Amino acid sequence: MKIAVLISGGVDSAVVLHLLAEQGHELYPFYIRIGMDNDEGDCSAEEDIEMCQLITRKYGLGLEVVSLHEEYWENVMEYALRTVKAGLTPNPDVMCNRMIKFGFFEERWGRQFDLTATGHYATTDVVNGVKYLATAADPVKDQTDFLAQITHEQLEHLIFPIGNLPKSEVRALAERVNMPNAKRRDSQGICFLGQINYNDFIRRHLGEKRGAIIELETGRKLGEHNGSWFHTIGPRKGLGLSGGPWYVVKKNVTDNVIYVSNGYDTDKQYGRELRLTQMHFISGNPWQNQDLQNGVRIKFKNRHTPLMLPGTLRQTDADQWLITSDEDVQGIAPGQFAVIYDERGHLCYGSGVIF
Repeated sequence: MKIAVLISGGVDSAVVLHLLAEQGHELYPFYIRIGMDNDEGDCSAEEDIEMCQLITRKYGLGLEVVSLHEEYWENVMEYALRTVKAGLTPNPDVMCNRMIKFGFFEERWGRQFDLTATGHYATTDVVNGVKYLATAADPVKDQTDFLAQITHEQLEHLIFPIGNLPKSEVRALAERVNMPNAKRRDSQGICFLGQINYNDFIRRHLGEKRGAIIELETGRKLGEHNGSWFHTIGPRKGLGLSGGPWYVVKKNVTDNVIYVSNGYDTDKQYGRELRLTQMHFISGNPWQNQDLQNGVRIKFKNRHTPLMLPGTLRQTDADQWLITSDEDVQGIAPGQFAVIYDERGHLCYGSGVIF
C-alpha cells in the first residue's frame, strides 16, 4: 500500500518506518512543522528534521517537511490560552492530534495515500464490523488518552504499527537495525511549547496579576500568587509555601483567588464524581440502545497515567454526563478530558470535558 508516515525524529516513528519498509509498502515520510517561526518556541527543531533525514535516507526515501504553523496557532494555541484564561486546564496534545496531525494534515496530504501511520502507542480493534480505537500492549506508554478526540473518519485512515510492542522492544529493535536515533532520549514536557518554559509562555500572553492564596479549611491567607492562570488543580510546587506538599484544590477566577489544602488532608484533594460535557464518541455511542440514566460500567482516566479506574457512566441531560468512580480520584481538573473505556479497559470509546 501507499502509506504516509508521520515521523518526528524520535525512535518510535523511526521503528514504524522500519517495520513498514520490511513489509514492502510504498512509503512517504512526512515531518509536520508546528509552533511559530519566532521566539515563541518551535517543536520542529532543526536537529529533529536532520535526524528524520538520516532515518529516511537509510531506507532510500525522501522527506517532505510540511508547515502547519498558522493552523496550529489559530486552533491549538488559541484553545490552550482561552482555556487557561477561563481558569480551566487545557490538554493541547489531545487537540493537536485531532485538529493538526489528523485534521489539516489528512485533509491536505494524507488522503492521497491508502493509510497514514504514526508512532503512537495505540491499537485498533473491530467489533461488529466497526473499527474502534484500542489500548496499546504497553500500559505505561499507552497514548489512547491523547487520541480520544479523533473522529471515526480519521481513525479509519490510521494505523499504529508499534501499538502491539512494549517500549523496551521498540528501543531494542532500533538498536538491532542500527537506527541513527536508537539511543536518543524520548522527548519530555509539552511539545506545543517547544523549548520555552510553560510559565514564561503564559506570562507573555496573559500577563501577571497578584492574587491571594487562601487555605481552604481555615480561610487564612497564606501568601500571594502572580495569576490564577499559572495554577491548575493538583499538587503544586512554586507556591512559595512551607510545610507542604500543598495542593491547589479550587480557584475563583473572577476574584483571582486560589485555594490550597495541605498535602495530608486528602479529603480535599480527592473526589468520586466527574461531571462531563461535550461528550465525543469516536466510533459512535456504544450504548445508544441502553438506558444511560441508569448507568453503564466503564473504566476511565482523568489524566495521562497507566492507571484506569472503574466506575459508572450516566447521561444526566442532553449534553451532560456523570462518572461515579468506585475509587477516590485525585486531581479532578475542570477543562481536562475524562477518557472513557469499556469495562475491560481495552476499547477507547472517546472522551468528555470535565466541568
